[in-house]
Amino acid sequence: MSEVSDIVRAYYAAYQAKDRSAIEALVGDDFSFSSPYDDHIDRTLYFQKCWPNSKHHDRFRIEKLFVRGNEAFVRYELRLNSGVTFRNTEFLRLEAGKIKEVEVYFGNQQGSVQKPE
Repeated sequence: MSEVSDIVRAYYAAYQAKDRSAIEALVGDDFSFSSPYDDHIDRTLYFQKCWPNSKHHDRFRIEKLFVRGNEAFVRYELRLNSGVTFRNTEFLRLEAGKIKEVEVYFGNQQGSVQKPE
């Protein structure tokens, strides 16, 4: 598996399947993860802090995937086990066939945005 889009899709599929060993095989040793709650945490802290949240995730549906070179932007819809859905956008950078960096940009829970009157 060497295509960036294949690796990115495998990452989300493994997350949905709660397959930690598959995720571990996809992210590099020097992996870095950032989100509004995390500032460039390393691989070890990612698996300690973020991975346990996968138990709340029911389904990822990739809506948009843009690849340029070794980088990708993904917009996905995530449905939680509770039935709540929301969209996030993520920027991923790969190196040597492994995910080196993920930056998460949180979206709004569907139905939570108030329309101006």
